[in-house]
Amino acid sequence: MVPEAVPRATGRRAARCFTLSAMASTPTTIVWFRRDLRVADHPALTWAASRGDVVCLWILDPDLLSRRHHQSVHRRRFLRAGLDALDEALRGLGVPLVVRRGPPHRVLEEVVEEVAADAVTWSDEHSPYGRRRDDRVREVLAGADVHVEVKSSGLLVEPEDLPGSSGNGYRVFTPFSKVWVETPVPAHEPAPRRLSGPEIPGEDLDPLGDGEPLLDAGPDAARAAIVEFIRGGSADAYDEARDALAEDATSRLGPYLRFGMCTTAQVGRALGLPGDLSPGRRAFWRQLCWREFSHHHLARNPEVARRAFQPQLADVEWDNDPDMVAAWTEGRTGYPVIDAGMRQLRQSGWMHNRARMICASFLVKDLLVDWRIGERVFMQHLLDGDPANNNGGWQWTAGTGTDAAPYFRVFNPTRQAQRFDPEGGYVRRWVPELAGVPDRYIHEPWKMNDDQQQEAGCVVGTDYPAPIVDHLEQRGVALERYRAAADAHTG
Repeated sequence: MVPEAVPRATGRRAARCFTLSAMASTPTTIVWFRRDLRVADHPALTWAASRGDVVCLWILDPDLLSRRHHQSVHRRRFLRAGLDALDEALRGLGVPLVVRRGPPHRVLEEVVEEVAADAVTWSDEHSPYGRRRDDRVREVLAGADVHVEVKSSGLLVEPEDLPGSSGNGYRVFTPFSKVWVETPVPAHEPAPRRLSGPEIPGEDLDPLGDGEPLLDAGPDAARAAIVEFIRGGSADAYDEARDALAEDATSRLGPYLRFGMCTTAQVGRALGLPGDLSPGRRAFWRQLCWREFSHHHLARNPEVARRAFQPQLADVEWDNDPDMVAAWTEGRTGYPVIDAGMRQLRQSGWMHNRARMICASFLVKDLLVDWRIGERVFMQHLLDGDPANNNGGWQWTAGTGTDAAPYFRVFNPTRQAQRFDPEGGYVRRWVPELAGVPDRYIHEPWKMNDDQQQEAGCVVGTDYPAPIVDHLEQRGVALERYRAAADAHTG
């Protein structure tokens, strides 16, 4: 173990300073952690440990953290807690996690020289920013004659391994899923038994902010969530219960997968793969397939991060009314299920997947707001905010993405709520103004007469807003604008 006199590598207060030990003759490899905050099932760490000494490094990249997609206070707190957990795990193996701040190519160049490393390894990443950053790092390290070893990102299948018949991947989910589900789930790869390496100075994580995360972080917390989801019965009931808004029937694994505190393969093994799965477990495995489809799609089509995948719908006319956007964001649209979803998001850093679809559809096709604005709001609040999955979900709902269904799919918020929250438990939990409203009116409180509103303790327009738009009218306007954009493109 590292002597107790050495301070924690990711302590919340003081900066770290390690004394550079005498260099050994064995090779030194830098393991650059990014979205892979674990020590088991980590091919890059395993490869580095097999070579000799290691330096485990996490780089606080000011450019990345300053981007508008990465301003979530709750996600930063969760990340910081995950880095603390990673540091603890690494120290248990014999080395700390070293934190440095600055542009990654410069930091790596400095650390390579500092420890005389002959190799750098990392887990692959598929976002447009990540790929540009990694290309720059490769260029710098090649100039220093340092070997680069890139290992699996933690996806079950890497994009280059599913080229499709065209060689350019899959545009539609169903054919992708048919190939993906046949992929063997790899066996568990344990953490290295022991690590050693030179001791070098590190910095603190204060730029990530302080405060307790909304969710326990780290591989142990991820493992506990997986066990609870499966042993508690939610995995087997997933196909029947996953859309029930008032039920806690989903896995909540998104934040752990987003930061690589667990992997797709780990979840698959816990579900019982390889082997036959129950209908509920198969339905959940299919949801993980959707997640990986989004990552493959973004990797092959980086332009979708900023524009519609369907070119004929790139120029839909949007209103982008700031007052409407604010009402939606703050959960005061007058549509109870929309307001419940948006308040859940802002208060808990999470939103039920069915509610995400309903809220997204409402913003785009009822309020006529560009899907990119909603995408940004979600990224600013979600603990599991992930560029690939968030973009894929928003473009699917907006009808501008890979989905084979036409753009005229529009969710009716009231019907969705009546179907998936029939007794109003979800709405009452997050919109307490409606707690006394009878089930009959819980999703349409504006239909109560004056006496009923007084009896329910909820006067529409005073205690709770009236609907800010008429759904049926806005649906017609939205479809007309989508058709106009499509006709202008083909004409």
